[in-house]
Amino acid sequence: MPTTTTRTDYYQLLGVSRNASLKEIRQAYRRLARKYHPDLNPGDKSAEEKFKQIQEAYEVLSDPKKRQMYDRYGFYAENLEAAPPPGAGTGGFQFNFGGFDFSHLGDFNEASFRELFQQFFRGARAAGFEPERAERGEDLEVPLEVDFWDAVRGAVKKITVNRLVSCAACRGTGSAGPESTCTRCGGSGQVQPSVGALRFRMTCPTCGGSGRIRTLCRTCGGDGRLPQAETLDVRIPAGVDNGARIRVPAYGNDGRFGGPAGDLYLRLSVRPHPFFERRGQDLYTVVPITLTEAALGAKIEVPTIDGRALLRIPPGTSSGQKFRLRGKGVPSPRDPSRRGDQFVEVQIVVPRPVDERVRNLLRELERLAPEDPRRDLFERAGLTESR
Repeated sequence: MPTTTTRTDYYQLLGVSRNASLKEIRQAYRRLARKYHPDLNPGDKSAEEKFKQIQEAYEVLSDPKKRQMYDRYGFYAENLEAAPPPGAGTGGFQFNFGGFDFSHLGDFNEASFRELFQQFFRGARAAGFEPERAERGEDLEVPLEVDFWDAVRGAVKKITVNRLVSCAACRGTGSAGPESTCTRCGGSGQVQPSVGALRFRMTCPTCGGSGRIRTLCRTCGGDGRLPQAETLDVRIPAGVDNGARIRVPAYGNDGRFGGPAGDLYLRLSVRPHPFFERRGQDLYTVVPITLTEAALGAKIEVPTIDGRALLRIPPGTSSGQKFRLRGKGVPSPRDPSRRGDQFVEVQIVVPRPVDERVRNLLRELERLAPEDPRRDLFERAGLTESR
């Protein structure tokens, strides 16, 4: 009779979907490995067995080729391709190993092959989360609100960042003590399970192919890093705008197993100013002028980000007219010598007739300089008196 095997769903074991990304699989694995590792659960046989199953699942799903075979056939075997023979129903498989046909081996079918490798993986005990490869730390992005003047002139801000730093207890290695040679593979990182005269070469699941065994650091759980709040001074360049990102090199999470640290990115949010309206590197302002200044012309002082500046108002200026102050805008963050402009819109303030004398002067002005600003209003509107 054919051998019957109980198949474990690796995706269900890690708690991820079948289309989960490698990052999601790695995160799920590390979370479960910390929870069930034998060093952190001494004497708990169920936790030890669970850890073995988790290690087995991660060994397959973290490798694209192994995962592809597992998704197709429900098991993995290195250098092996299995395909159903033409016209086959639900019976056995024809196995091709390096071009060699195994179908004549009788009882050596899909069930017996799966039995061999599942038993092999279940019996493996890993002493680390995965082979120790230097990994770059993750980048971090932190929102930062700054004042209008800090963004325009530049500033140094003190911020606090929560990041992962190398564990001092294990110096970032994740190991509690010196490593030893893996007894299963003898340090080679490869094992050769066999069925009868057939022998297969595989990555050792006990050490993950590293050939070494390590004991997890109890302080960091083997990750080699611990969360820590760190305060640092960050320079805000002059001229940065709302939504800009500032990169602070090597202040992301520290790398694992000696890998470089990631970067810190600050996403800026600039508070608006009550007088200066910013549009890119240009500034827009509204300045009131008197009726006399508008009619006769004048030189007035207007606020700029550099202080006071003189603006010439030509005679006969209308309310709402705009003037440009070149080079009075915001400097470019990449080239401080390049600046935008400031646009000044003037609004005429009409004098109030506080007494009879003022009223008489306004009437005299109207008599001497009659003006009808609505003279062609109806014509421009496309209307006639007959309508």
